[in-house]
Amino acid sequence: MKQPCRRGFTLIELLVVIAIIAILIALLLPAVQQAREAARRTQCRNNLKQLGLALHNYHDNFNGFVPRKTGTNTCAVVAPYTTRDNCGRLSGWMGLLPYIDQAPLYNNVQAGGGGRPPGGPEGWTGWNVWDVTIPGALCPSDGLSSGTVRAHNYVFCIGDSARGNSDSTIVRGLFANRSTYGIRDVTDGTSNTIMMSEVVRGWNGANPLVTTNGGDYRILNTTVMNQDPVNNPAACRLLATNGAYNAGLQVKGYRGRQMWDGQAERVGFNTILPPNSVSCSEGANANADSGNTVLPPTSFHTGGVHCLMADGAVKFISENIDSGNLSLASPQQNSSAVSPYGIWGALGSKSGNETIGEF
Repeated sequence: MKQPCRRGFTLIELLVVIAIIAILIALLLPAVQQAREAARRTQCRNNLKQLGLALHNYHDNFNGFVPRKTGTNTCAVVAPYTTRDNCGRLSGWMGLLPYIDQAPLYNNVQAGGGGRPPGGPEGWTGWNVWDVTIPGALCPSDGLSSGTVRAHNYVFCIGDSARGNSDSTIVRGLFANRSTYGIRDVTDGTSNTIMMSEVVRGWNGANPLVTTNGGDYRILNTTVMNQDPVNNPAACRLLATNGAYNAGLQVKGYRGRQMWDGQAERVGFNTILPPNSVSCSEGANANADSGNTVLPPTSFHTGGVHCLMADGAVKFISENIDSGNLSLASPQQNSSAVSPYGIWGALGSKSGNETIGEF
């Protein structure tokens, strides 16, 4: 009698099937990754949209937007408290809290406690009251899953000048130290003026100072020191190759790490170098206190960053946007002159009298 025929795969057939499956997976993974990044970009855009609503609600109540830096300014330990106050460095994030569903946190900070005075201690210090993570302040594309306490990915526009960004009470943008600007001040038009954008959270260390070996620190989340950002911003661009700093530079990384401290390096940006460019600061200040700075917005979104306009719209700005003549010195903060930095600079100034085309 004939034996029944046994059916099965040959080795060649099995290898062909495996190869086909591998090819399908290779084709599918990029599509899945693109879909996930599209979802992350949408969430990031929505976060900025909510911040725009918060800023406008604040404006409705106080006839102006939040100052970038404000607060109490005794800067001394006063009994019965055991720590200094916030030294006038409380960031604009604090004023926005009641308008982003964080009113209890705002009230707790204003009440003080645990030896801290009303309004809290210095914004760069830890305090159990504000050592929290606020999901709406974080862009899901940032990539860092840890270190989210007191962290954020959205920053306030100072304007198109590198001069005295940390302490200037008059700036060409919308957010200054202890000064409030409103829609009445935006003579360039609210649809042509940026309020907020993105920043990649930085490496938070400066002691000891880090000296680059070339290619080991990325420009998106660090700031290079000892430069002259005021007189020739273009020189800052020469400090990096393929998105990483050249060797022999001292860098620090404070951007996006402490949302309660109103220093420009922590919660601000300017529109000089285009998005995703080099950040640079003047002098050897190893903290987040440099005065003259070039601080472009940065993100892990391919090709640019999201920007919140003064009219509440959110637009994606290309990193290839026209940035004019970057070899020219920055305008004075109290100047109403046309920005030397092209469309990008014009978008940062609130009253530069520029004519802005498509962007």
